[in-house]
Amino acid sequence: MSLQAKKLKVTQVRGVRGRPETQRRTLKGLGLRGRHHSVVLENTPDIRGMVKKVIHLVSVEVIDE
Repeated sequence: MSLQAKKLKVTQVRGVRGRPETQRRTLKGLGLRGRHHSVVLENTPDIRGMVKKVIHLVSVEVIDE
């Protein structure tokens, strides 16, 4: 299966208190609203770049669909 056919399940595992505004905006852009909230997103270069910016605040799983 090609890499583009997969999706990413991103779960916020840490809070945003004390984090820079850019990281807060990135989490909001990913659709995350708080700790333990998860979203399923397309595996695109844009999304992977956003996840990379906040990788210390989230966990990521690859989902085959």
